[in-house]
Amino acid sequence: MTPPAKGTQDAPWHHLDRRMLLIRPVLDVVKSLPVLLGALLFGHGEPWQWIGLVFTAIAVFTGVSHVLTSRYRITESQVEWHTGLLLRKQRAIPRDRIRTVDVTSEPKHRLFSLAAARIGTGRHSHGKGPGKDELVLDAVTIAEAQRLRTLLLHRKAEAVSEEAAAAPPEQLIAAVDKRWLRYAPFTLSGLAVVGAVVGTVYHFAHELHFDPIKFSLVQTVVGHFADTPVWLSLVFAAVGLLVLVSLLSVGGYVLSFWNFRLTREPAGTLHIRRGLITTRSVSIEEDRLRGAEIREPLPLRLAGGARCVAIAGGLREGKGADKGGGLLLPPAPLARAHEVVADVLGEDPVATPLTRHPRRALYRRLSRAVLGVLLLAAALYGLAWLGALPDWPWQAALGLVPFAALVGWDRYRGLGHAFTGRYLVTRSGSLDRGTAAVRCDGMTGVVVERSYFQRRAGLVTVIAPVAAGKGKYQVLDVAEADGLALADRAVPGLLTPFLTGERDRG
Repeated sequence: MTPPAKGTQDAPWHHLDRRMLLIRPVLDVVKSLPVLLGALLFGHGEPWQWIGLVFTAIAVFTGVSHVLTSRYRITESQVEWHTGLLLRKQRAIPRDRIRTVDVTSEPKHRLFSLAAARIGTGRHSHGKGPGKDELVLDAVTIAEAQRLRTLLLHRKAEAVSEEAAAAPPEQLIAAVDKRWLRYAPFTLSGLAVVGAVVGTVYHFAHELHFDPIKFSLVQTVVGHFADTPVWLSLVFAAVGLLVLVSLLSVGGYVLSFWNFRLTREPAGTLHIRRGLITTRSVSIEEDRLRGAEIREPLPLRLAGGARCVAIAGGLREGKGADKGGGLLLPPAPLARAHEVVADVLGEDPVATPLTRHPRRALYRRLSRAVLGVLLLAAALYGLAWLGALPDWPWQAALGLVPFAALVGWDRYRGLGHAFTGRYLVTRSGSLDRGTAAVRCDGMTGVVVERSYFQRRAGLVTVIAPVAAGKGKYQVLDVAEADGLALADRAVPGLLTPFLTGERDRG
């Protein structure tokens, strides 16, 4: 807990919007439904069946007390937040450490024109939930959220020159194009939805001892496939799954990225807005930018598309940059992604021709990819020999060896690095390829590491730690001499004593 700053007693306190009380209890009851239904269905008159009701009542009370007791204020030096009835919490964040203000308006907020404002600092975080360096005001009006964003991020507004003050309020960098929907099926986001739905349905069916085969419709479908040749059934199933995944991917693209706009404001802030039902608005100070990354998952790369992601301090790294708020461009043409990088950074270091890595790195990629499949086949063969499995699993695993070799070769083709101006550029990956340009003055150091097998091959991996993005960016399997020179160039003088000592001993 940080004590209040001196001379701030007159700063007014603000409360969360009371209209959230109309929806928060309903949401808490919905979240408690699994426990509540489980207690009611399986309690059978036992005393412990009331646990579900007690749990639900506690959840509702906690949610209501949070809305009623939460208050915040903005002083000249910090943002203060108090909450709690039985267990009180207090938190304060210095204003000079605030780097991002993430405004999200979910359907529960949009019912009453509300939003959630997430105030983040420059401290790098990989967590999913709010940490001690983050404040979440989850029920404020949209006007109040925008006021907070302007007040907390545009601290240098009074220093803006007359020319900047006369400039347009926003400069459009990128906006979604409906033609980009053709890239949605190649993101395979619908596959995750199908997997989650199937897993959830199977789990509840198993818990409730429910057999879907008893339904006449399911019996008809199963009977139809039983009378069809196996190869034809597999084709129908694959086509049906492909159509379903494509439709879900398009739907997910529309929900997540519709109304996407990337703009630059006169105060030196990038503003990202997107979403159809759940809208999100993220502001990033350009002073916190440490570079940019173009990501090309294999299906999207085959379609000529890519994503563009900011490497900036203060953004959360959840499952992907979409969660963290650093997405500068949704799946779109690769050329458009390069244009966004050039607009955001003032140049496009990601387009720099890269230096290829030695062929010894190819042998490592091939051996690691093929060896993994061979070990899997050997394990399946052992289980088949013991009678636990039939023979076809290990035979199918052996059939994957050519594909593993192809992936290893493609991973080698993707390796590369370069220096251009003040940026270190590195590329790696095959199934999820990424090309990152990181500012050398944003690195917190440099690490050179090599495993036993790398030493035998004369290779090293150079790691550039950065307090932004993924936290570190690697130049994989580069020749030892080139790797040391690369590290010395990235952070001049840091490795000079070691390089000099090596030359003296030589």
